[in-house]
Parts: sequence; structure tokens; C-alpha cells
Amino acid sequence: MGMTDVLIVGAGPTGLVLACDLARRGAAVRIVDRSPVPPRTSRAKGPNARSLEILDDLGVAEEVLAAGSAPLPMLKYRDRLPVAETDPWADSAPSPDALYDRGRLIAQWRLEEILRDRLAGYGVHVELGREVTGLAEGPGGRHVDVTFTAGRTERARYVVGCDGSHSSVRKLLGIGFEGATAEDQVMVCGDVDLADGALDRTRWHQWFDEDGAVMLCPIPGTRTGWWFQAGPERDGRGRPLAPTADGFRRLLARHTALPGRALTGAELLSTYRVNVRMADRFRAGRVFLAGDAAHVHAVAGGLGMNTGIQDAFNLGWKLGLVLAGHAGAELLDTYEEERLPVAARTLDLTSERLRATLEAIRRPGGGLDAAITSDTTGLGVGYRWSSLARGLAEDPRPGDGSPDAEVRTARDGERPAPQPGDRAPDAPCVDAVTGARTRLHRVFAGHGTTVLGFGPGSAAALREVAAAYGDAGVRTCRVYAAHEDRAESGPGAAVVDDEGHAAAAYGTKASDGTGTGTGTSTLVVVRPDHHLGLSAPADDTRSVPAYLHRLHGGTRSAEGAAERFSGIGGRRR
Repeated sequence: MGMTDVLIVGAGPTGLVLACDLARRGAAVRIVDRSPVPPRTSRAKGPNARSLEILDDLGVAEEVLAAGSAPLPMLKYRDRLPVAETDPWADSAPSPDALYDRGRLIAQWRLEEILRDRLAGYGVHVELGREVTGLAEGPGGRHVDVTFTAGRTERARYVVGCDGSHSSVRKLLGIGFEGATAEDQVMVCGDVDLADGALDRTRWHQWFDEDGAVMLCPIPGTRTGWWFQAGPERDGRGRPLAPTADGFRRLLARHTALPGRALTGAELLSTYRVNVRMADRFRAGRVFLAGDAAHVHAVAGGLGMNTGIQDAFNLGWKLGLVLAGHAGAELLDTYEEERLPVAARTLDLTSERLRATLEAIRRPGGGLDAAITSDTTGLGVGYRWSSLARGLAEDPRPGDGSPDAEVRTARDGERPAPQPGDRAPDAPCVDAVTGARTRLHRVFAGHGTTVLGFGPGSAAALREVAAAYGDAGVRTCRVYAAHEDRAESGPGAAVVDDEGHAAAAYGTKASDGTGTGTGTSTLVVVRPDHHLGLSAPADDTRSVPAYLHRLHGGTRSAEGAAERFSGIGGRRR
């Protein structure tokens, strides 16, 4: 019986992002979905800013940007008349440390098409019509036996359930899914066609009346397609009625100035109830949960799909390093350690945004913009509480706080230097060899840990890192100040911080700007998922090797690495 490295169950955005990430790392990955055809849904309206960074790392952001549209201004109505217009992103702009300041509108089925095409480029295709009916740990706990309908059993080293809120994987594991469904908070949804020219497609139209609501947002890439959301029709006892095309027409005629006949078609009809639940744990042995299989949120703020994409990006590199023999299996413990608190906080955040939105729409001019805050970009999510962010045992980091205390907003002006666990800032720079403009996130893109070196004193340490951990997928990058002497070239990449944005973002003073290099030289370790692992003075001969050993220790690729660092200080003094 052949062995798959990772079997992913569920081919929505979470499963597809994880499959793409693992496939590019060389893992033997398979992805199955119980649906006989590619699932077609428009539930999620698109990736937020942090998810766009992840899609950029995977090499599909340009295609997503081309297929989607920018978030639209919201035009709010009361009693069929426009009363207010709001652009939640009017005061936002890309910054040197964040290329994407806002998300992108794109139909979920279109995003999934783009990800499936990317995955096919690695020779991996979604296996449709395959439903998992059994999971059992193999002898010695070295693999998982996966049973499919019709009784066929296959083996995988790891299994990841990305199969949605009704997850078969979660149920087979017997993992609880605690929370509540608000039966009274109901919305009917669908993709509809409106008569050509019926509404301005440069706006998200929102009618909020005392007796109901209708929201219509144009679907990018279509000429007459719109996302339709509304309060449901109700029967004589006040119970919500199932969505139908004729029901949508009646709702349209009741709340808007459009006649019902302006709605010419409707598909993908569904009823949405506010559902706030989270799995007791995100892992059972060699089986993991991600996305809606692990947590479901209120729709406000659009964080459901995005939290799943970010789960996948956290788990992918860890599985990749372990499977390649570049990290010990204990690294996988940090997936739940890092992502479960984020999911818990996201449940609270989305519930609070829903409350704020329901309050806002009671007043004329209130709308869905009440759900949007800097938190919903995802750029401020970090893991300062993680064991991968803590100081060494003999040099403990003070104040291990909760995720609530540590999440930073992404657009709050001047900020202190990022701390271990925080998202690693981006910065525009110049490739030192080709002279082409690039960005730090482009340097990070791919599949390895990156060690940045600021200042002349970092050169020797970068050479030692490359020698000790290059085989484990660790890359180095020398960040030169604008006027710094670049005669001494070393291994790895090199960029010129020509506008000083990288030094500013990471809080380093790598040189005095004249090339004399009188400032402090600094090493910065960036994890493969763009989160800061460690920042230390370049003459600290202990911290960086100890941190890299924490990630890669106990593996063949790390043998002797600590010893190879032992002479750094002596050679530099």
C-alpha cells in the first residue's frame, strides 16, 4: 500500500492553499472532496489584506487581483431612497510595510479555480467524489489509515480536515464543536442576475428598513451578476421561509425601487444562520483540523474564509519541514498553540462586529461598514504568546500576554519595532545584484526560514547560518543601507534598503547612513509564514543559533550545526 505524506480532506480555499503550499515544498500531497464536481459557492466575498500576502507568496496574487475588484463604496438606502454613502477604505493606502491595505472582491468559486490551476502546475489534482468514512491510527502511530466510501483504505502520514463546518473528519475524531447557532439571526443569500443597467455596478447597495433588508453587491468578472443577501420572508408564525427566486423578487420589490422582474435569475440559494462554534482542539495525533472544520464565525468582517487560509499557511510550513526531515515532529504542536487562540479571538471579534452592525443599521445611513475595522485586515494578527516567540529558558521574555493584549492594528502610524511572533513587515528595496526593485516579502517568498542581516557586523554571522542551516532550507539575506560599502559579498540574497524602509520597519539602525557602519548590526529571523522568530544583535553568538536549533534541532540536517557556530564570536572579536 502506497503512502501519501499529507491527505487533505476538503477542496475549498483552506484545503487548496494548504495543498499548494505543501506541493511546492515537495511533499507527496493529495486532496479529496466529497462533491462530485468542483464545489461552486460565492459565500465568501474575497481575501483580506493578510490573505492577499499569502496568495502573493503562493504566486497567484496577480491573477486574483485581475479577476476581482477593489472593495466598493457602500450606498445605503432607507424607504427606497439613498441616504448615505460610505467608503470604508477612503483613508487607507498601501504603506511601505504593507503592500495590500485592503482585501479584494472575488467570487469564492473563482478563487478556487485559480488555486486549483496553481495546484495542477505541481501535478496535483483534486480527487472529486471521494468521501472519508473512517480514520484509524496505524501500528506504532506512524501513519493514518483512511477509509473511503466503498470500503477502500489508504495510508497517509498526516491528514488535515478542511471539510467545512459539518466536517466528517472532526466527527470521526469525536472532537467537540462547542458554541451556539442563533436561530433568530437569519439571512437568505444567492447569486442573482439583474437586468443590464438596473443598478450602478460601482457601488455595494444596501437597503435597511425597519421591516427587513436587501443587500446587492456586484460580482466581479460578470456583467449582470450580483451577490444577493436579505432578511428572509416569513410565514404567518414568523418563521423564515426558504429562499426562492420568486421570494427574492418580492423582497426586491418591497425594499428597493426596482421591480421584481428586474431579477432575471437566481442560483446558489442558501439560508445563513449566525453560527459561532469552535473545536475543542485542532489536532488528534496525526490528524489536524483547519478552517471551518475547526471554527465558524459570524459573517461580519468577512473573516471566515480568511482565518482558514491563514490556518493553512501556519500549518503548511511546519508539516513541510517535518516531512523533509528539517524539523522535529514537536514543531507540529505549535499549530494548535498558535491558531486556536487566534480562532477564539476571531469568534469574539466577529460577534462584536455583528453586534455593532445590527445596531448601526437601525439608524438611517447605517450599513455594513460598521463591520470593518483595522482588525479585519488580518495584518495585526501575531503569536507573541507562542513557544516559537519566547526567549530562551535562561533569558525568559517578560510579559507573555494573551492574544487580545498583543494584537496590533496595521494602520496606527508610528509603531515600535515588531516583537517575536508579530507579522514581519514588508519593505520596498532593490536587488543588490540586478538593481531591480523588489520587496522583503518577495525575499521571504518560497519555503524557508529567512535570516536578515543589517549592518556590516552581520556578515560573518550570515555566513555561519548559511553553512550550518542552508541544507535545512534556511536562507540568508544581507540588507545593505543606501550608502553602505557592498564590496564584501556573501552567500544568499542581498538587497539595498535604498529608502530606509526596512531599517525603519525592523527598528534597526544598521549604519549611520554614510557607509561607515557605526550603528548596531542586527540579525532578524523570519519564519516561512512571514512572522518574526527573533531579533538579536549580530555579535550575540548564542540567540540566533539557539533559535534555529529550536526549529531544526534533533534532525539529520541540524547535526553539528550548533558546533559550527561555536567560533563566531572568537573570529569576530
